Amino acid sequence: MWPYELDRVVIYLRKDMSGASALHTPQSLDEPPLACPKTKTCTYRSAVGLGNKYVRLNVGGTLFYTTLQVLTRQESLLKAMFSGKQEVFTDREGWILIDRSGKHFGSILGYLREGTATLPKGHQAVLELLAEAKFYLLQDLVELCQNSLQENEEQAQCVIPVITSVQEEERLIASCTKPVVKLVYNRSNNKYSYTSNSDDNLLKNMELFDRLSMRYNGRILFIKDVIGDEICCWSFYGQSRKLAEVCCTSILYATEKKQTKVEFPDARIYEETLNTLLYETAPAPDHTLLEATRRCHAPCGSLTKCDVTCDRGTAGCCFTSSC
Repeated sequence: MWPYELDRVVIYLRKDMSGASALHTPQSLDEPPLACPKTKTCTYRSAVGLGNKYVRLNVGGTLFYTTLQVLTRQESLLKAMFSGKQEVFTDREGWILIDRSGKHFGSILGYLREGTATLPKGHQAVLELLAEAKFYLLQDLVELCQNSLQENEEQAQCVIPVITSVQEEERLIASCTKPVVKLVYNRSNNKYSYTSNSDDNLLKNMELFDRLSMRYNGRILFIKDVIGDEICCWSFYGQSRKLAEVCCTSILYATEKKQTKVEFPDARIYEETLNTLLYETAPAPDHTLLEATRRCHAPCGSLTKCDVTCDRGTAGCCFTSSC
């Protein structure tokens, strides 16, 4: 029975582009493969047969208009596409479709025209352009992007001066045209033992200093002082004069022996940092405005005449007489 089975015609069921079912017979092994079906809106054509030196491109939904001379100027994937070596996909209006993001294709065209390119700003944008340059096989542009990324990695994003003398600090603050935030950090200045949370709070102050210096780099000069008399103290300067100070240490007498307590007044530090931004440009802001927006505190280690029943503090609070 098996010889007769070879003569049977096997019928397959498929769906055409409109979704309707259709019957067709399998093609013979000796016949050439069927061409890819064409839709109503798209067709394959050779770029050389466009009959016009101007080319309309649709790159990921973004439309570009350029010439064949530009597209074939350098050895690249685009030259292969538009010199007849490869087929291109066009819609019925004649726009040639390229299935890539059009975000940086303008830079690609600019590079093909001029032989060089102005790289976009930002690490991520350069990475995106690098990916497009690799796709279009533009080796020189790939190297240009890679060199730029390497230079940015080697360049420090934020430089923090470390104070080694009083004279250096005074000279640096007096010559700086930007507001200045200084952190004195010297754990060895302690004469007593630390409380249980002091070490954690010391680290939190350091971490906050790093975050602020990265966020406001270029607008505020951040400096570290490792020779000061305090353990952890913030100072804020504007137009070469001291504006405020936040001392994070105090002596605790609650136990039989004295202990040093380090606190983390992050809200106050944020507040004073933002206040220094008012001194970015001359003239200086109105002093009465600053007093109205700032919670004035006493200097490190001092107590004020603030009453115990003050509605802004409790016994031992360090608000000045403005409370």
